[in-house]
Amino acid sequence: MVSIRCKMVVKSELEKMGIDYKTLELGFVETCNDLNTSQITKLKKTLLKSGLELMDDKKAVLIEKIKKVIIEMVHYSDELPKIKYSDYISEKLGQDYTHLAKIFSEVKGITIEHYIIAHKIERVKELLLYEELNLTQISYILNYSSVSHLSQQFKKVTGLTPSFFKQLKSKKRIALENI
Repeated sequence: MVSIRCKMVVKSELEKMGIDYKTLELGFVETCNDLNTSQITKLKKTLLKSGLELMDDKKAVLIEKIKKVIIEMVHYSDELPKIKYSDYISEKLGQDYTHLAKIFSEVKGITIEHYIIAHKIERVKELLLYEELNLTQISYILNYSSVSHLSQQFKKVTGLTPSFFKQLKSKKRIALENI
C-alpha cells in the first residue's frame, strides 16, 4: 500500500472478510490472528482485483517499508529531515542503510537515491501546480541546497525547467503507485 486509497481498499476488504487487524498502515497490516491458507488465498485474489498485491516475501515487504518511509518523508511531511536521507531511512527502519540500499537496488533496479529524487520531483510538480509557493520556498521545504540545484535536477528528470513546467500546467503527474 503506497497511498491512502490503497489503505482504504485493504481496510474495506479485511472488514468484508471479517478479518480483525491490530495495525493498518501504508504498506503494512498486522492481523489479530494468523490467517489460514484459505483466508490468505481469498485475500490475495480479492486484493488483486483492486490492483493490489499481498506480499509475504521478506524482501518485498522490506522494499515496501523503504518506499513507505520515502513517500511519507517526501509527500506527507511539511519539511524534509535535515539529516542525510540514508541516516533517516536507516533510523526509521532500524537497519543498516547499506543492506537496505543493496536489497532495494536488486529488487527495484533503481537506487534509493534515484527513487527519492523521482518522488521529490513529483512533489515539486505538485507544489508548482498549486501556485502557493515560489521556487525558493519549495527548494527549502524539499531540502535542496539551492534553487539552482532544484532547477538542475528538475530539468534532468523531466527535460523541462520548473518555470516552463509551470507554464504548461497540462503535464500529467505520475501516480505514486507508478513510481
